[in-house]
Amino acid sequence: MKKILLGLGGVAVGLTALGAVAVRLPSVQDRLFDRALEKNFKPRAAALWTGDGLGVFFCGTGSPLPSLKRAQTCTAIFAGGRFFLVDSGTGSWENVQRAGIPGDRLDGIFLTHFHSDHIGDIGEADLGSWVAGRAAPLMIYGPTGVDRVVNGLNEEFALDHAYRTAHHGKAVAEPRSAGLAFTQFDGAGEARVFERDGLIVTAFAVKHDPVSPAVGYRFSYEGRSVVVSGDTAFSDNLVEASKGADVLIHEAQANHMVEKMQAAAAKAGNARLAKILGDIPTYHTSPTDAARAANDAGVGDLVLTHLTPAPDNAVAKRLFLRGVDDIRATHVKLAEDGMAILLPKDGGLEFQSY
Repeated sequence: MKKILLGLGGVAVGLTALGAVAVRLPSVQDRLFDRALEKNFKPRAAALWTGDGLGVFFCGTGSPLPSLKRAQTCTAIFAGGRFFLVDSGTGSWENVQRAGIPGDRLDGIFLTHFHSDHIGDIGEADLGSWVAGRAAPLMIYGPTGVDRVVNGLNEEFALDHAYRTAHHGKAVAEPRSAGLAFTQFDGAGEARVFERDGLIVTAFAVKHDPVSPAVGYRFSYEGRSVVVSGDTAFSDNLVEASKGADVLIHEAQANHMVEKMQAAAAKAGNARLAKILGDIPTYHTSPTDAARAANDAGVGDLVLTHLTPAPDNAVAKRLFLRGVDDIRATHVKLAEDGMAILLPKDGGLEFQSY
């Protein structure tokens, strides 16, 4: 038996060595690259835009604290063959592209507020959807102040737009559809801010002081509904706006972990970081409070996102969710970049990954 195992081991080593030699051959390299290209350019998330109900794709589930596995916050909502982004954090548009989602189907971006980790990739979303064939300037929906964000970004990227048109021509980079437009609302209460082809989007105020206004959104389509909290402390407005929703996508900050990070920063002599880490618990929601909000609203599933700090291994995930089981034992999930949810109009719910 020992001789047989040694023989098999020798074969495996030989095959590995042969493979290492083979990949040095240009013909093998070309063949592998062609296969990768074929796979990469094939749409892989078609169920999101061909479905008859709502779809959700998590293009960013992180926060300003760095994570190698998570872009900053961004949630895509699909309805009727089109999709919208809720916020557009840095790195999130790469995840949209990586999933093979057609950029020309992007119909707008709903901003919850104007912190940098929620607006950092608007320029990339603009460029990616524009050269993909978007027919008009990209509409940005948001509370008071969105005009300043849009006007600033249009000026920031004006030269880039001109360069793209000069390089690729109007057939690919049509100047009339470049850049951003905006729809602004006051964000002080609850208001229907979008209605078209059966999709209704309602904005509602949340608690993110001193950031004001700050809002969440409820998307309703074909009898299904998804709520995105935006950044908020525990909010009675959010609970009321989420009543009976199929899915509540709620931000979550594990303050018991943040406290340890603050102490570690102070011990290391980093007083500025310690001050920031001491401030942020006041305007975010703990996982246990998010579970309580989901229970109070009677939602079907709770999905936690904007995860602070990012729980990127099994131990961190258990620590992040500590105490949640005591409040809500089932139908709780941590979002991951590339995760999707399908909500057909006839009912049911399916999680996928792209």
